[in-house]
Amino acid sequence: MNDVLPEAIARWHRVERAFREISTRYGYTEVRTPIVEPTQLFVRSIGEATDIVEKEMYTFEDRGEGMLTLRPEGTAGAVRAFVEHAVSGREPISKWSYLGPMFRRERPQRGRYRQFWQAGLECFGDPGPHVDAEMIELVVTLLASLGVQDLEVLVNSLGSGDTRARYRDALTKYFEPNRDRLSPESQRRLVANPLRILDSKSPVDRELSAGAPSLLEFLDDADREHFDELQRALTALDVKFRVEPTLVRGLDYYSRTLFEVQGRGGELGAQNTICGGGRYDGLVKELGGPDVPSIGFAAGIERILLVMGGEDRAPTIDVAVAVADAALRVDASVLLRDLRAAGLVADGDLRGQSLKSQLRRADKLGAKVVLVLGPAETERGVVQLKDLAAHSSSEVPRAEVVARVRDRVRESA
Repeated sequence: MNDVLPEAIARWHRVERAFREISTRYGYTEVRTPIVEPTQLFVRSIGEATDIVEKEMYTFEDRGEGMLTLRPEGTAGAVRAFVEHAVSGREPISKWSYLGPMFRRERPQRGRYRQFWQAGLECFGDPGPHVDAEMIELVVTLLASLGVQDLEVLVNSLGSGDTRARYRDALTKYFEPNRDRLSPESQRRLVANPLRILDSKSPVDRELSAGAPSLLEFLDDADREHFDELQRALTALDVKFRVEPTLVRGLDYYSRTLFEVQGRGGELGAQNTICGGGRYDGLVKELGGPDVPSIGFAAGIERILLVMGGEDRAPTIDVAVAVADAALRVDASVLLRDLRAAGLVADGDLRGQSLKSQLRRADKLGAKVVLVLGPAETERGVVQLKDLAAHSSSEVPRAEVVARVRDRVRESA
């Protein structure tokens, strides 16, 4: 787990601001669900044989009242809220966004923490494939706005109905003769969830997977048409993509469209996935709701930070207040209140330091203007205004100083 210190927060704010602005532009509104949910919610939705459920969840007993889990991802909680509040009865299509911390006990890797932050979207009620393409285009737009370069969009289809079951049987039949060559982890997956072998990072597993049957060969006519239309829509939206038949991702609730965005630059290293998502058309019904088609995606903010471009300036203030006499600290507090009430970012060092020390700190904080209160000036009802950018100094009536500073800050913006 990690701390985000003030000098790093500007980059976080840039990601969060871009996500909120762009998702709002596409019609998504924010939902906030609890950080803790009943464990069974994640077992039912994510899948009992997934790595998340088997190895990574933080689960504990709630004083004898049942098992609770810190949320490892955002979709399950969003679907639970959608069902619990009968949202489908109020509107035909619901477009939700979320942003917050998730928890998984993963192996430490660059950009991956056991408490990590995700930004995600969920769209309920639209069977696609056009909303699928829209969501992928939204993700590309978001990342491009943050200066992320060298993106690669991968798409696949898991099909619907019994497609997954038929493909699972075909994979089991294919891998079984080579069971002893598989990694220990994939030998276990061969029994529990053979699709996850395709996602293995083991060189031997990847070599064997190269000759495995393609999932696309098992799509029925409706699934094939859905996937073909998705590709036509992405092409029309000028989204460059590559069909990747081995893309399966790690959650059992996916159906039909799957997508993943990978990066080639920055500090990602070998683990180059930035974000991913897909359809989960059966999950709302599985959790007790009506049969509502849905699609979602999630992006790890820490992963985006490793690849985003641009420089972020450290937070600065508009104006600093300094006192030439410690007896004027109350006057300084009142002036600071008035400046802040006018919408200005204002600060002052009222510890009783020397004026020189106060001015040095004001410069370090990036203040555009410094207001100095001195005994003689206060007696005459004026404040000394130091314009640090223009290297000028003047006296301003106390009654006019807030307006004068506000005008100066606007000019320099």
